[in-house]
Amino acid sequence: MLIMLIAACSTKKDAFINRNWHALNTKYNTLYNGNIAFEKGREELNSNYRDDFWEVLPVERLEVTEEIKLDSEDNNPNFIIAEEKATKAIQKHSMDIKDEERNPQTDEAFLLLGKARYFDQRYIPALESFNYILRKYAQSDKLNEARIWREKTNMRLDNPELAIKNLKNLFKYDVLKDQEYADANAVLAQAYLNLGAADTSIQKLKIAQGYTKKKAEKGRYLFIIGQLYNQLGFKDSANYAYDKVIALNRQSPRVYMINAHLKKIQNTAITNGNKEELLEYLTDLEEDRENRPFLDKVFHEIGQYHLALGSDSLALAYYNKSLRATETDKKLNAKNYENLAEYNFDKNKYKASGAYYDSVLTNLTENTKKYRAIKKKFDNLEDVIKYEDIVFKADSVIVLYEMSPEERVTYFETHIAELKRKAEEAALKEEKRTTQGIAAFGDTKAGKKNKGKFYFYNITSLGYGKNEFKTRWGERELEDDWRWSNKAKATRSEATGELVAEVDPSQEPTTEEKYSLDFYMDAIPTDEGVIDSLRTERNFANYQLGLIYKEKFKENMLAADKLELVLASNPEERLILPSKYNLYKIYEESGSPLATTVKQDIIKNHSDSRYAEILLNPQAVLSDSSDSPDKKYTELYKLFQNQEFLNVITKSQEYINRFTGDPIVPKFEMLKANAIGRLRGFEPFKEALNYVALTYPNNPEGKKAEQMVAEQLPKLAVKEFSPETGSKGTGNWKVVFPFKISDNESALKLKKRLEESIKDLKYKNYISKDIYTLEDQYVVVHGFKSKDFALGYAELLKNNKDYRIKDENFVILSSNYKIIQVHKNIDEYKSQILTPKP
Repeated sequence: MLIMLIAACSTKKDAFINRNWHALNTKYNTLYNGNIAFEKGREELNSNYRDDFWEVLPVERLEVTEEIKLDSEDNNPNFIIAEEKATKAIQKHSMDIKDEERNPQTDEAFLLLGKARYFDQRYIPALESFNYILRKYAQSDKLNEARIWREKTNMRLDNPELAIKNLKNLFKYDVLKDQEYADANAVLAQAYLNLGAADTSIQKLKIAQGYTKKKAEKGRYLFIIGQLYNQLGFKDSANYAYDKVIALNRQSPRVYMINAHLKKIQNTAITNGNKEELLEYLTDLEEDRENRPFLDKVFHEIGQYHLALGSDSLALAYYNKSLRATETDKKLNAKNYENLAEYNFDKNKYKASGAYYDSVLTNLTENTKKYRAIKKKFDNLEDVIKYEDIVFKADSVIVLYEMSPEERVTYFETHIAELKRKAEEAALKEEKRTTQGIAAFGDTKAGKKNKGKFYFYNITSLGYGKNEFKTRWGERELEDDWRWSNKAKATRSEATGELVAEVDPSQEPTTEEKYSLDFYMDAIPTDEGVIDSLRTERNFANYQLGLIYKEKFKENMLAADKLELVLASNPEERLILPSKYNLYKIYEESGSPLATTVKQDIIKNHSDSRYAEILLNPQAVLSDSSDSPDKKYTELYKLFQNQEFLNVITKSQEYINRFTGDPIVPKFEMLKANAIGRLRGFEPFKEALNYVALTYPNNPEGKKAEQMVAEQLPKLAVKEFSPETGSKGTGNWKVVFPFKISDNESALKLKKRLEESIKDLKYKNYISKDIYTLEDQYVVVHGFKSKDFALGYAELLKNNKDYRIKDENFVILSSNYKIIQVHKNIDEYKSQILTPKP
């Protein structure tokens, strides 16, 4: 018996007992375990995969990444096990005798091997397995299945045309079982879908859903047919497909049925005749207990329904319910937040709108068209929020300032009374919630066990005490003097439970201050200068809002309101003319007769302005661009390159005032900041850059300034000079000839003579004339490799009869020259480096 068993183990002997022994071992041992692992892997994929029902579903439920894998590293362990079992079956039980496989289970092992690799997204090795079956096992009953899997793999390898060609040949030359016919048509449908042929894909899916024996596949195919009909604009045909999905009911996954219901509703226009029926339809979906996992989408659709009918409050309530019900569907979250953002914007609630748009961005994929569109809205809205805040705060202070003392007292007493009322309501609500919670716990088994215990061991009493403490004192760290009134209340992260921030008591009034009349009365400014500053700031903010509403949001009525407020509030001179001109453009666009009035006002009262020229002769002004902002900027930039920094600063300010509101103003501000830095040094440059960054945060120049403040200023802040000890120091050295600005003629003559000397001596150095301050300038010879070389050149100029240049000069290391130019500290350099130590 043992001898027979040993003989049967041989894979080289083509005997009945050998073939059957290896076939049985392959099928009921190795492949059995491999198939179990494979099915576990598929179940895991299905449980982790989430379909995106906002897009046309893929025919096969498989999350595909962009990369093409070649090995099994970091892949699903179940598929690795399946592959190992298939490989073991092939290695130990394959009976390749005279180039013919005698084990009838080996083709199944290769099929399992290919499928495991396919689901691990190692398509090239998978293709090798399927091709091996087709080449080696001509009589196998798995040939058709292998061909279908091969074409699925070709399609994944971005060869849909090849997949279509091979599957058509399969239909032409082979007889397929119903499920095989369904699978082949499903692969064809996806291939045509990849090629953009939606109509052909529909036909193939219809065949696939008709032949498949798997109800889950049938529901999916029908749902995709509905989506494709929607994509082609045939809503009635789409709804017919969705009705078939719904008719499957529990035979198919419920997710298809729910989404089919919602797609049908989206395809139905709301009319007076059907609105009650649609509401009843949606209510039934909401109240069905089996639909609880899908309430996020149901709530969103109910919100859409109410919004379409103008029931804004109900729509907002359902959008918020949808947000609370969903966690994983980022696109649904984005749609809910976008609807809330647009509603709040339409109601001029800009802060809320901005917060919602910010939430939209967190739920969108970056660098997509949708993300960029929302980001642009959000950036524009940030400016609106900033300027509306300025207006609100300034108006609030100004209104209080203009009240009589008696009116202020009445106003603040009312405010304090309201604060106390709200605090009492909140305390009662919290006490009721805490008491009910503790009472409910006390009635439980655990609560009854704690009755009668010492306070710190009684969970009920301890819980009540903790709640009372938090209500009264907030989150406090364990430390001495925790009750002091100047201690900040810490906030705790809901995600981690850690203390993440503390409220500065100087920013957050204490309870005593909140209820103190004197606290509010003392906070009102009494200096007229402060109020004037607030008025100026408010007018500029209203002007900016007018331009934003006009140019970016096309809200002409809002823009006109803001600009009219500017003109009615005794604005600065620089705001009057551009406000009038922009009002004229708004009135002209809307056909208002006020356009003529404003036009005549500009021509009469501002006759020498560019705006008056445009109104009187627009064609002539447009054809002559010599006075345009862009032209002025180009001219000014040339002055900057010529180191006429004082001229740049004064003219920049002139143009900033002249072109207030024009998009080019931040460029003038940036040019001015750079000129200030070159002429006055580091600290004024830092101040000017910060002004640009804070005043124009969402403008390219503002962002560039912010980047320079963060990255370049720390490098420029270094003031310590590098040592220049010894005469043999290597590096990049310069010879510097100081001149007064008033002696520019002499500086230019020297520069010319130095250039001639460099040419005569055949050196590779170059010469520059650098402005240092308003009074001083330097003629500089750059590019000496050592200090000795630089000193030798200076000595040569002094003593050589061809030059005889005896002007004062000094040799300096390039890094130190940069420091004196940035910080304007030549005196420090001379005292520290040039003056010998005693």
